[in-house]
Formats: sequence, structure tokens, C-alpha cells
Amino acid sequence: MKALVWHGTTDIRCDSVPDPEIEQPRDAIIKVTSCAICGSDLHLYNHFMPGMKSGDIMGHETMGEVVEVGAEAKGKLKVGDRVVIPFTIICGECEQCKRGNFSVCERTNRNGNIAAKAFGHTTAGLFGYTHLTGGYPGGQAEYLRVPFADATHIKVPNGIPDEKLLFLSDIFPTGWQAAVQCDIQPTDTVAIWGCGPVGQMTIRSAVLLGAKQVIAIDRIPERLAMAEAGGAITINIDEDSVIERLNELTNGKGPEKCIDAVGMEAHATATIDSMYDRVKQATMMETDRPHVLREMAYVCRPAGTLSIPGVYGGLLDKIPFGAIMNKGLTIRTGQTHVNRWTDDLLRRIEEGQIDPSFVITHTVSLEEGPDMYKVFRDKQDGCIKVVIKP
Repeated sequence: MKALVWHGTTDIRCDSVPDPEIEQPRDAIIKVTSCAICGSDLHLYNHFMPGMKSGDIMGHETMGEVVEVGAEAKGKLKVGDRVVIPFTIICGECEQCKRGNFSVCERTNRNGNIAAKAFGHTTAGLFGYTHLTGGYPGGQAEYLRVPFADATHIKVPNGIPDEKLLFLSDIFPTGWQAAVQCDIQPTDTVAIWGCGPVGQMTIRSAVLLGAKQVIAIDRIPERLAMAEAGGAITINIDEDSVIERLNELTNGKGPEKCIDAVGMEAHATATIDSMYDRVKQATMMETDRPHVLREMAYVCRPAGTLSIPGVYGGLLDKIPFGAIMNKGLTIRTGQTHVNRWTDDLLRRIEEGQIDPSFVITHTVSLEEGPDMYKVFRDKQDGCIKVVIKP
């Protein structure tokens, strides 16, 4: 089959690779009908995440049709089922899964000993996302083996286009969890840093959850326009002081809820701390660029909440923990517990409350995928979200 394969920093190729096969009784094989490039994939493309190996298949936003089912998965899946595959691989049986904490499943990371050394404990296996999370082949391919497939799937109805359903795999529940973690009240101002795909879903989620005011922060005109269309007030970081504008919009009190939808590659360029981060990252003295975290901690209203769906990979410097502690801020973060949210979100799609396909700007073939990584990373051609049709 054809698949998008990582060969090194900024080196993604469309290669011929062996077709996946059933390896365990709970496996299934799906024929991929749609997949996508995620902002998290860019961390791998730029090689800021450890644990990648040449030959790894990329991708963790995938859906398709079941074509083969292992013996122990046949009670939940059958050939012909249409499924979205969550990026988190879950067993459905461990203590964390029973609590709905699916992204920290205790059983699915087959390299759990490595993850435990890095993080203190293992987290769930993830598709196409480094050997720290299991080294599982990803879904930017013609076919995908789904481990623990009896639990790791979302059945979806026929008659709804892939484009409306695909993002149940990651960015829609990620944006939703980011907003839910804030416990949004009708009097709240919610400020969201980053208007990429996750930020866009977070904006719509905060609006659906009833925030009084949603403020979106970015520098790319196309992203800001999309955020405004979704109901947000926008701040362009190239034109305005974020802190001054947020204080103006909240009568000097600051937003009650702040959400970091940027993560480890914050691209602020005109601030001293961002220049400091770039130097330390280039000299391997720091892994991530946490400008957004610093800004959120400074501007958030006392007793507020910082929600962090943006991915971080390692060690951060100069975090103003004194401000966080003395202002009594709550921090909530984590990879997304996808299956906790998807029944509700599928219902909202079916009822027409939201059509997640609004975020798609480019649809390409698998062979065009390597070039689209660069287009997406560099925000060329108005690119916000890329869907791939194998």
C-alpha cells in the first residue's frame, strides 16, 4: 500500500509499504477513506518530539471502512462497518479507561516502559505519534491496523459525508475537552490563543457551551477571519498588544478562562521571551517554546482557569509559577479522552448544531501529502486544514 512515511526532519515521503495484517485477536483492518494532517504532526515534521524513527507511518486523524476483523473484535465490529478511529488507542478495561480517562489507558502503549521513564508513568498508545507512545503505524495510508479495535473505534452512520465526521478522531473532541475543562459559566470571557484547527474547534465549543464572550488570538488573517465567523472577537498579535486588548475587553479584570491551543511551537516573534526560547531551543537547552503559557498566566483573572490542549513535549523555562500560585489559577491539561465525548458530539453533528467541515481548506491525494506538510506548516495558500483522500 501507499503511506506517508517519516524519514527525518521535514522529510515526509509517499512510499510503498507492506499492507497491515491482523496481529492480535482484538485487531481490525480498515480501508482508509479520509485522513488529515494535524498540527501535532508538524511537531514530528519539524522533529521537536523525541522518539521518531525513519520509516514510521504518519497520521492520527483517520476514518474508513472495516475490511477485516480479529476473532475477539467480532462482537463489536463487522466487515463493512463505517468507523472513525480515535487517535488514542484504548483497551476499555483498565482502571483509567473505566473512569473515562482514555488518553492515559494503562495497557495500550507497547513501549510503556519508555514512556514511564520520560513521564513517570505510561500513557496510552497513540497512532502515528513517536515510539514514546507505542510506535504504532499511523493512518495517513491506504489501510490501517487498529489494535484493541473493539474499543478503539467510533461507529458512524451512512449518509453523512466523511468531512463532517473525520474530526471526531481528534480536533473536535480536543477543542471540546479544552472548553469543558474550563467549566464555562454564562458570565465568562474565554480567551483562546491559536486559531489553527484545534483553536477553531475550541472557539465553536466555547460558544456552544454558552460563554458570554469568546476572544481569539492569532496573527494569520485567514485564521482570524474564520474565528470571527465562528463568533469570536479577534486579536491580531502583529497589530495589538494581547494583554492590553484583553484588559480592555474585560474592564481590566482579565478573562476568567484562558486556553492554549498553540502548544510547544509558539510563533510570537516580537517579544524578548520568544527570542530567548528560540535560542535555548536551538542550543538544546529547552525543548518547547512556552510564550503562550507565560502570557496566559499573566493576564488570566485571579481564581481563573488555564486549559491546555496544545501539545508540549518536554522541558519549559521561565514559567511564572509565582503568578499562577498567588492568583489561585487552576491548570487543566492532557491529551484528549476522545471516546468520552464522541457520543454527544456525533449527536450535535447529526442535529446540525455544528458542521466541523467548515475548517477544511485543502483536499488532496496521498501522493500530494508530502508537499502539503510544508504548505500547512508555512501557512501558505490560506491553508488551515488539510484532508487527504487515499
